[in-house]
Amino acid sequence: MSVTIDRPMVTSSGQALLRALALPVALLVVWQLWALTLPVDTRAPSPASTAEAFVRMSATGDLPLALLQSIGRVLSGFAIGLVLGTVLGTAMGTSPAFRRNIEPIVESFRPLAPMAILPIAILWFGTGTPAALSLVGYAAFFPMLLSTAQGVSRVDRKLVQAARTMGVSRLRIAAKVIFPAALPSMVLGARLSMGVAWTAIIAAELAVGAKSGGGASGGIGEMMFVFYSYSIDMNGIVVCMIVVGVVALLIDRLFRLAEHHLIPWRH
Repeated sequence: MSVTIDRPMVTSSGQALLRALALPVALLVVWQLWALTLPVDTRAPSPASTAEAFVRMSATGDLPLALLQSIGRVLSGFAIGLVLGTVLGTAMGTSPAFRRNIEPIVESFRPLAPMAILPIAILWFGTGTPAALSLVGYAAFFPMLLSTAQGVSRVDRKLVQAARTMGVSRLRIAAKVIFPAALPSMVLGARLSMGVAWTAIIAAELAVGAKSGGGASGGIGEMMFVFYSYSIDMNGIVVCMIVVGVVALLIDRLFRLAEHHLIPWRH
């Protein structure tokens, strides 16, 4: 008589989780082993000291407050870039003449990094939230503009012409024909815009915080500047870096989820 023993089966989702955690855990182990070889009074961060700094910064409320400030700014700047990029991109995609006239101007400014306009932003808006928002809006504008223009220009013109022959208004054609067809490109543009917007807000807060002496901009970037320039707190800097990376990952996952629901035929 044979006895069969049921072995626990690891689900595919569990296997994917283990594969995703394998490399980060290995890096943490290597990082901690390296930290153990350093002198006791070293300023070099370690996983244990970084975790302690994270708990301390969270308990005081400084980290959550700075994170909320950065997220609020990036959402505001992203909204500005999203609206302007969508409107101008739609005009470029629907009107070849308009695109020929405006494209040289767009391509002249697009290679300029957001930080290149920092001096002008500070002169116009001062060292505070408006300057940071201008940099974020500038960074988010171009990916949304180009993706929208590309998506709208690729809409089958026969569909538009057929709708016009049936007497459909231009506004209804845009809502029912053009935008649904261009939606995949627009969603991709929004995802790229949010990515560069999040990158830009950290750089903007770092730079604006430096110009203002570290006390006027707020946010994660300004916190990193204070840790670097005043307290030389390497653990705090690493905590901010990790939080920035985790938030960026979560934002990207949210956009992927939105993409899955908005354009399910692409999956």
